[in-house]
Amino acid sequence: MIKVGIVGGTGYTGVELLRLLAQHPQVEIAAITSRGEAGTPVADYFPSLRGKVGLSFCDPAQASLEGCDLVFFATPNGIAMQQAAALLAAGVRVIDLAADFRIADVAVWEKWYGMNHASPLLLADAVYGLPEINRERIRSAQLVANPGCYPTAVQLGFWPLIEAGCVDIGHLIADCKSGVSGAGRKAETQILFAEASDNFKAYAVAGHRHWPEIRQGLGRAAGAEVGLTFVPHLTPMIRGIHATLYARVTEERDFQSLFEQRYAGEAFVDVMPAGSHPDTRSVRAANVCRIALHRPQGGDMLVVLSVIDNLTKGAAGQAVQNMNLMFGFDECIGLSQIPVLP
Repeated sequence: MIKVGIVGGTGYTGVELLRLLAQHPQVEIAAITSRGEAGTPVADYFPSLRGKVGLSFCDPAQASLEGCDLVFFATPNGIAMQQAAALLAAGVRVIDLAADFRIADVAVWEKWYGMNHASPLLLADAVYGLPEINRERIRSAQLVANPGCYPTAVQLGFWPLIEAGCVDIGHLIADCKSGVSGAGRKAETQILFAEASDNFKAYAVAGHRHWPEIRQGLGRAAGAEVGLTFVPHLTPMIRGIHATLYARVTEERDFQSLFEQRYAGEAFVDVMPAGSHPDTRSVRAANVCRIALHRPQGGDMLVVLSVIDNLTKGAAGQAVQNMNLMFGFDECIGLSQIPVLP
């Protein structure tokens, strides 16, 4: 049994994390912080957790997080980098669900996130938390950078091809769609019901913060820089990501077998039969990435379809998966939920 704390538990990622941890047999939730909601019972704020979480939100200054075995940061970008060093010095392991430690190059991070990095020396120690790629390093990590939602779907979809060296890494395309919960639990005009419902649009075409994260990961797989065009879209659904990925074939392989062999034994990656069309509702509220391959008209372009729930495999579920690895638990414990349908 381990004690965990959650910093910033009032957002969508925070409540998803609470939902999963409340069902985990090896976890005691010791503290959940929120300055704005300090003193409010968690179950009053999130009625879905009635009878499952008995704690109240507490002010971060009174949380005694140093007594935890692990602290999750479910906070906006820029918070974990200010507090992680003190926790690590106290022997607490840290998983950051924001972007503070995802990009190794501090100059690149500062360019895309528009602020000075408060703990640049920690970037070298942070382990990128994509278990299917980085499992052994995660086991011994003290600080894990939980991947972004788009980067999870895109990297898992492209990785076997790039690792095998059988596609043109100079011209990769990721055409991605996300539900509105990916924008967070906040009041913004573009995610109001009257704006997002019955609507569909691309955004951040000139440059999205997840682009350097994806490019960094795929570059590690390739051992060289990759050329990536990444275009995200906002869709009129609450949760889910659908990534349609395009790669030009440079060396013929049995691509279906390549994916099946690469992800053989992976509990949270489902390589579907060739020609399948995975949909986002097939992974809703589950820590699963479903992948399918297509070869349109038998041409030289391979199309990979990759779907995840942005709040689960794209955030909180993957964080729990990382926690399980870090503490020697069965990787699947607490993550056996069947997707919700309809």
